[in-house]
Amino acid sequence: MTVSTLSPPSTEILIHGGFDLAAAAGFLMGFAPAGRPEAGAEPGALRVAFPVDGVWTPAGAVLRQRSPDAVEVEVHGPEEHTEAVVAQVTRMCSLDVDATEFPAAGRRDPVVSLLQDLHPGLRPVLFASPYEAACWAVLSHRIWMTQAVRLRRRLTDRLGTEVDVGGVRLPSFPAPRELAKLEYLPGAPAHKLQRLRGIAQAAADGLLDAAALRAMPAEDALKQLQQLPGVGRFSAELILIRGAGHPDVFPRGESRLHEIMREAYHLPDASVAELTEIAEAWAPFRSWASFLFRVEGEARMRESR
Repeated sequence: MTVSTLSPPSTEILIHGGFDLAAAAGFLMGFAPAGRPEAGAEPGALRVAFPVDGVWTPAGAVLRQRSPDAVEVEVHGPEEHTEAVVAQVTRMCSLDVDATEFPAAGRRDPVVSLLQDLHPGLRPVLFASPYEAACWAVLSHRIWMTQAVRLRRRLTDRLGTEVDVGGVRLPSFPAPRELAKLEYLPGAPAHKLQRLRGIAQAAADGLLDAAALRAMPAEDALKQLQQLPGVGRFSAELILIRGAGHPDVFPRGESRLHEIMREAYHLPDASVAELTEIAEAWAPFRSWASFLFRVEGEARMRESR
């Protein structure tokens, strides 16, 4: 792993609607696919490192919430990429979406209202890019979460870059040009390596651009993503929702979410079509409400162990 030491200009993101950076950091620390257990180690701050969209230069950022309406971003990366880094962390924290009307989804659905009360200010926390989300989809396919996390860590250690983010060194996921060279990864079968190289090529070709994916009708974007190697409906939804940050897609391929909803609404036999109809009340925040269901479902699962 190479090491890059970077300089720290800063800027401010204005927040529209409720947001709690501490809640976002707490989620990211426990979200194994993101590989960020140290993200919220400093109270009041969130540290991240990633390849910058499009140029794929490793960079980092420290986020601090100075008021309910603003987040300060300290950028650790080449100065010419400051704007891109700020835009990327803005999307990662779902701050590029005006959440002023998100409470209205709760007024239309009392179950969502309860989730909003249980997790105030928690917006979806995303992968650094659709590219990283797509790589996770390939790595995690048909294996245990713990195995996938180990594969991701090995991949990052092998090909990634370590970034000094305000005195804390964080691993940045490999850029597509590095991933394209991958020939061997302990524990990863040959077909996964081939798919990862295909994802790297798609990212290099601009096929995993977050803004472009979000600008398309959701079903069109999902169909396009399913043309990628190893990407089916479930993975395409993951990339669009948790990579590109589309705020209004109900995940029809995510069976775990459906189980949580059936329990929450006391509808044990509800079909996916019926659950999709329930989710209509959450628009234009169907992705966001789905995220809260998963967060609460996972919390309850941990409590029951």
